[in-house]
Amino acid sequence: MTRPLALFDLDNTLIDRLAAFELWAAEFAASRRLGEEAVPWMVKLDADGSLPMDAFFGLVRERFGLAEPVEVLWAAYRARLPHLVSCPAEVLDGLDRLRAAGWAVGIATNGMADNQTGKIRRTGLAARVDGWAISEAEGVRKPDVRLFEIAAHRCGASLDSGGWVVGDDPEKDIAGGRNAGLRTIWIDRGVTGEGTVADHVVTDVMSAIELVLRTARVPTS
Repeated sequence: MTRPLALFDLDNTLIDRLAAFELWAAEFAASRRLGEEAVPWMVKLDADGSLPMDAFFGLVRERFGLAEPVEVLWAAYRARLPHLVSCPAEVLDGLDRLRAAGWAVGIATNGMADNQTGKIRRTGLAARVDGWAISEAEGVRKPDVRLFEIAAHRCGASLDSGGWVVGDDPEKDIAGGRNAGLRTIWIDRGVTGEGTVADHVVTDVMSAIELVLRTARVPTS
């Protein structure tokens, strides 16, 4: 029997990308003596990850008169950020419980392959999921259904078997998941999402995991 699917977004769903970005910004500003206003300026500019990072570093380079090309600054950021993120132990345990209950558990995330893979591996998520799909590596981005299809395949599952998408982005995760034929759980972080139509709304990923676990248990054979 094909296992139904529980697909999770990565940034600000399984891990706190915003907290890691704030740590990076503080390190970056301190190492270059950019001044006390640099950190809040960069956090605002980043807009919770909504500004493409090549554009972000172009503006950072211009504002602070940095000599390095945008590509060098961005590559250094991608190498550093995986060292600053973490996944809470209870979330890792929750993913283990989902798999033990018969769910195929995966990650579908937009982003650069080196950065996202680094986060997945360094946080311990790689050992807790059946597979993942990263937009840059696959050449397709959420909300495109094809990224969900790839993630399902990597988990040994199929969208046809049904399941869930859990994420914080109303368009990429919730609309994308619904278009993929899956039920959706929106993590409302109080940032955006007016008019979001999801099957369930929670405030953190642990609540989403518990919700999935409370649904009909899945036969393992």
